[in-house]
This record gives sequence, structure tokens and C-alpha cells, in this order.
Amino acid sequence: MDSTPQHWAERIRAAASDHTPLRIRGGGSKDFYGQSLQGELLDTRAHSGIISYEPSELVVTVRAGTPLAELEAALAEKGQCLPFEPPHFNATKSSAATVGGMVAAGLSGPARASVGAVRDYVLGAVLLNGKGELLTFGGQVMKNVAGYDVSRLLAGAMGTLGLITEVSLKVLPVVPAEATLVFEVDQAKALAQLNRWGAQPLPLNASCWVHEHAAEGSCELLCVRLRGAVAAVEAACRKMTQDVRGEILDKDVASAAWQTCREMQLPFFTQPPAVESAPDMALWRLSVAQTAPVLDLPWPQLVEWHGGQRWAWAPASEAPRLRAAAFAAGGHASLFRAAQEADKSVGVFAPLVSPLDRIHSELKKQFDPAGIFNPGRMFASI
Repeated sequence: MDSTPQHWAERIRAAASDHTPLRIRGGGSKDFYGQSLQGELLDTRAHSGIISYEPSELVVTVRAGTPLAELEAALAEKGQCLPFEPPHFNATKSSAATVGGMVAAGLSGPARASVGAVRDYVLGAVLLNGKGELLTFGGQVMKNVAGYDVSRLLAGAMGTLGLITEVSLKVLPVVPAEATLVFEVDQAKALAQLNRWGAQPLPLNASCWVHEHAAEGSCELLCVRLRGAVAAVEAACRKMTQDVRGEILDKDVASAAWQTCREMQLPFFTQPPAVESAPDMALWRLSVAQTAPVLDLPWPQLVEWHGGQRWAWAPASEAPRLRAAAFAAGGHASLFRAAQEADKSVGVFAPLVSPLDRIHSELKKQFDPAGIFNPGRMFASI
């Protein structure tokens, strides 16, 4: 099947004329994320490959259907990486994450709070809009935007604004030193200590607090990853283990643990709590201020991003309580993974308030006048 931008443009114009919804999809690794999957499938995977890569300039341009693993392997050969650690969520080889899906979903891994999000590394993009027009935004350098920064607007838009065909990304060198420290502390102490460390010149890169349960008992652990110059990491290890009693985790063990965290394969994520009164527990993502205290919620939690991201297992019916708690903590709550499709009736994403609802609606109309791209994926009306 022809999967060139020209072919897609023809198909988009025909769909717009007939008001036929189109479901833009790469590997499908994030099909679970978002509201509903509607429309005829428009598969991007055949439009694949790295177009240009300038290691000395720290810029790579790649087609949207390129497997994310392929891009990361090419960067690794030159000692470079995507520092925001996008998750793959690969179920099988046939559902491998793509670069276009990475940008559209806008999801970042453990290092996000220290290095930035996906959108911070998007320099430019080529997009097919709802009229079948091929539009180019941004470029291949950092200071390239005059007017609206549309290329970064596509990050996290879930394919509702158009079909990304190419994207240019900033990449960074792999850091020379890394260490992971482990501390046995409760959540309140972990948050307080992370806030103190965050105010100091320490090479903090990622953190994860979780209450682990095992046959031999349970414990509350805070893992902190340091990345940077060798001297800076060594000095930080000494200082932080003096502040709080802890230990340095074996490098290989730590690497595997952070990869498991990145892919949400920790026991916390893979083993929902058994609650008789609420058999269908959903996974909630609460984005809050890093300085927010422990949230007053009765369900199991995991804390990432130095306190800025809280995960919780709770029934979908508790959406009002969860969203109120997140709002009070300076953020919002999203239903990340539902137990069943019906649970999404509470709304996957927090409802938009004025004027954001109007801005989202007007943007959708400008990019996709006929409303054919991934309808209802984010909000029922957009």
C-alpha cells in the first residue's frame, strides 16, 4: 500500500469531503491512552527512516513512522540520546513505538523533571493538515521560531491536529557519570528531602518513591539517580548519604530498575491492588507541584519527578476526588489506564476550563476543519 505523504494527502482530502474519521496510528503501543479509538486506520509505519543526522550539531530529522528503538540505536552509536527517556510500551515487535507516536503522545520518562519534556526537544515538524496541505513548522536550530511555536504544539496533541510526517529533534550527549542512591524513608520524608536537595547544586536526574510489598515484608524506598560530571556525581553521593542514610545501588541493577520504571513495568504498575469493594481499579496520573505534600488519598501511590508526578490506583468513580486533590496541589489528574473501556466515561483528561476550552476548539478548527483526525481521542467535543 502506498504510504507516502502525497498518498496520505489524497486520502485526507477524500475523508474531509466525506466527513470520514481517520485514526492516525504508528505502532499502536499507546492505543490504551486517551478516550476512544475512532475512524479508519491510517498507519504511518511505512513512512520510516532517518532523513538527516548531524551529531556535531545535536540535531536529527526523522520520518514519523520510524521505530523509536531504531532512532535510539543510531543515537547511541554516536554517544548521544533522547534525554527525556520516552517510554516504548512495546507489547510485541509488531507494535513497536514510533517517533511520530512519541511526539503525539507527549509522554516522558523518569528524567523529565530534570531535563525537560518531549516538546522541549522538538525543533521542527512537517504536518499534513485536515485539508491535505503539507505544512512545515520550525526548523533544525534552537532559535528558529517567529510567531506561534506550532511544532511543539503537536507534542501531546494525540494526533488531533494533523498527521506528522517528519520531525526534527534536539539530542544530547550521554553523560559521563551516573549513580543511583537508595534510601529507606516514608513518602513525607522523601518529598521533604527531594525539595531540599532540589535547592542545592546537585546533579539530580530522576527519582522514584514507592511502597514495596514482598513476601518477607514491606518497605518504603526512595531511589535517586544522579547524572553529570564524574566529580559532581561522586561529591553528590557523599553529601546525600551524609544527609540521609542510604547506599549506592549496583550500576547494572540500577540501569535495569530505571528501565523498568521507564516502561512502567514495576510491580506497582503491573499488579493492581486487590480491593473487594472496588474490583476494577484504574491507574491515575496526577501532575502536581513538586513542593506539594503527601496527597490525602487512601489508595497506593508512587511518586516520580521529584514529587511532580504522583501515580495512584483508584476506582474510576473516584474521579471527582482525585481531580480535586490534584487541583488543590497545583495540578490535574488523568485517567492513564482504565480497567475497562466504560471507565473512560468519567473523562480521561481533566475537563478544560475557559478560556482553554475555546483555544483548543479554535485550534482544532484551524488545523482540521472537518474534524476527521482522531475524533474524541482527547475530549468528546474535540
